[in-house]
Amino acid sequence: MLARPWIVGLFALVSSVLAACTDDPSGPAALAAPTELRAEASARQVTLRWNAVSGAEAYRLERAIGDGAFSPLAETTATAYTDTALTPQTSYRYRVAARRGETLGPATEIRVTTSARPVALLDGDIVRDRTLSPDTLYRLATFVHVKAPATLRILAGTRIEGLYGSALLIERGAKIDAQGTAAAPIVFTSAQPEGQRQPGDWGGLIVIGNARINRTPPVLLEGTGTGPSNPPLDYSGGSDDNDSSGVLRYVRVEFAGFGPLPDAELNSFTFAAVGRGTRCEYLQSLAGLDDSFEWFGGTIDCRYLVSYESGDDHFDAAEGYRGRVQFAIALQTTILPPRPGAGQPSNDPQGVENDGCHGSNCPSGQNSSPFTEPVWANFTLVGTGPSVPLPPAGGLGVLLRRGAGGHYVNFVVARWPNAALSLRDATTQDRLQAGLLSVRNFLLVDNARTFQEGSNQFAVDPAAAALDVRTEPAASVFVSLPGTPTTATLDWTPAPNSPARSGGLTSFAGRLAELAGGFVVPTPYRGAADPSGPKWWQGWTSYARN
Repeated sequence: MLARPWIVGLFALVSSVLAACTDDPSGPAALAAPTELRAEASARQVTLRWNAVSGAEAYRLERAIGDGAFSPLAETTATAYTDTALTPQTSYRYRVAARRGETLGPATEIRVTTSARPVALLDGDIVRDRTLSPDTLYRLATFVHVKAPATLRILAGTRIEGLYGSALLIERGAKIDAQGTAAAPIVFTSAQPEGQRQPGDWGGLIVIGNARINRTPPVLLEGTGTGPSNPPLDYSGGSDDNDSSGVLRYVRVEFAGFGPLPDAELNSFTFAAVGRGTRCEYLQSLAGLDDSFEWFGGTIDCRYLVSYESGDDHFDAAEGYRGRVQFAIALQTTILPPRPGAGQPSNDPQGVENDGCHGSNCPSGQNSSPFTEPVWANFTLVGTGPSVPLPPAGGLGVLLRRGAGGHYVNFVVARWPNAALSLRDATTQDRLQAGLLSVRNFLLVDNARTFQEGSNQFAVDPAAAALDVRTEPAASVFVSLPGTPTTATLDWTPAPNSPARSGGLTSFAGRLAELAGGFVVPTPYRGAADPSGPKWWQGWTSYARN
């Protein structure tokens, strides 16, 4: 039978409607690749711009260094993006693709090379506010003083190289505002090329505040007073323990320690009478000729400190220092040779060396007040072991002497070739008996002995102090402590079966609780690394020997 004409017409109508539903010319068009992608480069950043893509909800950006693999960079709804904290004179590739929902369009790629940084010489005192930026490479040419009331602001990623005989000094009443980031730390280092750097290539970073010390005026900062560009600086006479000298955050000081005078080498970081209003965290000293961190009196609180390969003590406090420090790492694997003429490594390098009052202008000798009574918690101190020759007076993990007090808790002290602990002098023992000195919950691993032996020494009861003495190799305590360290291979996290994962003092009481306040917190683990926490030293610290 032949189909009726009206049935054929109805079939054609339905077919046309279905075709329209499946092939609607008004539906979303395919995303196009961004056009006119262009880049503007400086030494430390690249700004990308492109034309808008019809129908795009956002744009995904990827970046590659040189001819390496691309990795995700960012997503933005704008048609411009600035990539910061880049390396000068480096080739980068970028690609940009439009996104709508889960659909990603084709990408457009561009290659750009960052420019070289111009070099600026710092060769005179800073008497008014000044900002240093990462787009410029700065070179310290002499002793540069920041004078009150000026503030020196240093932006993240800035590099300052010290020429021989130079140093940066923040005087009383002046401020430093140096706030780097984990991705872009502020670096003070040698002006020598990598491979030729040595301890003592330049001086270091010195901050002088207005807090109290226990010596009477005048007390001149060691290493000052050698000439017109390095006048004597008196840091005594301060009266404000809450004084602020600014902010130091994510800052490295490398290959410092030049000595302006014989036996007067400068420290990597010097805090002289600095008050607790100053912020201090994520700081590293690398290959300094003298102490890595030294506190002369004052009350500054610090956290997240790293010291690799010191020419003297890693952490040194005296003259009535009463600040708090939590989470600190020290590693000594060798004694690096200094730059000729810059000075000599110490004859008594230690992990920690804390004193009360010593030398001239101590009105009551080692009993001068305020007493040195810091609260230090969660330090990891690793020495050389017996294979590296050290001076006979050195090689101690923690040395407390000359009337020093303080409260030291949840340490890991490992591989010190002389002894883990040295407690000296009757005045120091007086602090212990008065409750102004305590040593609690230490893990002592692979040390030559627990307490240094000899005259004028005393000890604490290991059981009462919860001293955990072990003989296994120090390297077994950590995830990675290789014989030849590198930046990438050092991992201070406790190993899966490490005794450092537990044994910490988990609650504070009495004098310790009073002084710790809310800054120092109890931990169930010992040492500087939380077994389940972030690896806070990674990404901004460096290990190198030259």
